[in-house]
Amino acid sequence: MPFDKKTLLDFLEVLDKESTKKITLVAAGGTAMTLLDMKTSTIDIDFTIPNQYVQEFEDVLKKVPHGFRIDYWTNGMVFSQILPDDYLKKSIPIKTSLKNIKLRALHPVDIVITKIGRLDERDLQDIKVCIENFKLTKNQIKSRSEHVEYVGHENGYRINLEHVMKNFFTKKT
Repeated sequence: MPFDKKTLLDFLEVLDKESTKKITLVAAGGTAMTLLDMKTSTIDIDFTIPNQYVQEFEDVLKKVPHGFRIDYWTNGMVFSQILPDDYLKKSIPIKTSLKNIKLRALHPVDIVITKIGRLDERDLQDIKVCIENFKLTKNQIKSRSEHVEYVGHENGYRINLEHVMKNFFTKKT
């Protein structure tokens, strides 16, 4: 089931009502892109959550029957990439009426960086949208990638990064 922005916010509103403590959630991937109005919907819900909020998030999820696919990682990890410590500061606040949940979205350069790790056809489309909508430059992406830790086959990530650089920043004749 695809999740549009309204569905995402409605779901978070239910979680917000069940939460007894403050939680910061940072949307990642398609969830972030949907909240930033770069996509009309996402196929799953992805967050990276500062460590101190994970237990409360898990407790609230247990209280709310939802049946959604929700993936979450901690402290700037997304899929198999660990973003630099400033990921939270760089993330973009999403305005909501939520009282206990502070909602943010990864900065588009961090969305691109995390999508490079897997780099399937959908990721390539999402990277293109981020680059075009936020006027990301080759230097921004390359520079940010130098500060990302990749858990797994580091060389594979570098190959994917070079593919993105060639695919989106090489002048075609």
